[in-house]
Amino acid sequence: MPRLVTPEHMDDPDASREDLVATLRHLERLNRWVGGEAALLDHLRVWSRRWPRGRTITLLDLGTGGADLPVTARAWAASHGFDLRVTGIDVHERTLALARERVSGVEGVTLERCDAREIKRRFGAGSFDYVHAGLLLHHLPEIGVLTVIAGMDQVARAGIIWSDLNRSWLAAAGARILTIGAPAHVKHDAVVSVRAAFTKREVLDIAGRLGLSHCRYRLSVCTQRFTLAGERPGAWA
Repeated sequence: MPRLVTPEHMDDPDASREDLVATLRHLERLNRWVGGEAALLDHLRVWSRRWPRGRTITLLDLGTGGADLPVTARAWAASHGFDLRVTGIDVHERTLALARERVSGVEGVTLERCDAREIKRRFGAGSFDYVHAGLLLHHLPEIGVLTVIAGMDQVARAGIIWSDLNRSWLAAAGARILTIGAPAHVKHDAVVSVRAAFTKREVLDIAGRLGLSHCRYRLSVCTQRFTLAGERPGAWA
């Protein structure tokens, strides 16, 4: 199944509030039950063993959508005695407006409008401890994927997490099953997301081309979701 990037309804600047709410609710359920939260928190749990107590930890979340992951990460960190400050960015103004409603009154989470391809210019090298991109890069053609991941590696002082879908017939079947009863635009976006996703060979090729030797690939066969993630040696020395 060759990679095919098709415009998704959620990326349409004129997408209605009603359609976006339905899409973001679906994505939040996927993050909770099909690996998105685990992909982020599992790495933070391991890396937090080296975090200096009393130091503020910073995380940049690309394509934050409804900002469910920043809120979840912040709550997890607070429950373990860490001060994790999360900045979520999204380029879609209407999506960002919904996210702002979600995080209103939530301490430690801020949102900004920004294209993920511009993070190096916008924030500067080493401006965050970690950078995370979940279910974002399959929206982009190859040059955009390379640009974003290179930017993530430059902006992150300590480490990066790229979490996305595995492109396979199993994932395609799962997308159809998980959207039974969902609105037509949600079903459409779920199917084309899998077609635009990545195989292990493609992910490792990208990692090699960008010199991400500190990052490791991990695939969950059950959820058909992978991570390419790593922390630089000596980041907290």
